[in-house]
Amino acid sequence: MLLHIGQDISIFSKDIVAIIDYSTIQESESNQEFLKTAEEEGFLMSLTDKPHSFVVTIDRIYLSPISAITLAKRVGEFPK
Repeated sequence: MLLHIGQDISIFSKDIVAIIDYSTIQESESNQEFLKTAEEEGFLMSLTDKPHSFVVTIDRIYLSPISAITLAKRVGEFPK
């Protein structure tokens, strides 16, 4: 199934590795370093100037304007 993550971008739910609340960036030095490295290597795609979550997939990281809770609920609604 496809999951809409903002700005007309949808991704396959099977490709999702993690959905993480963006506020954890301030709390975690390792998350900051992870996103910095992803940006430097061209794997980071920002969909907004004010991200609420970051979605890690098998080949890219998206900064989404949609909250991690909302995205997780949407993924949970998919049939297994």
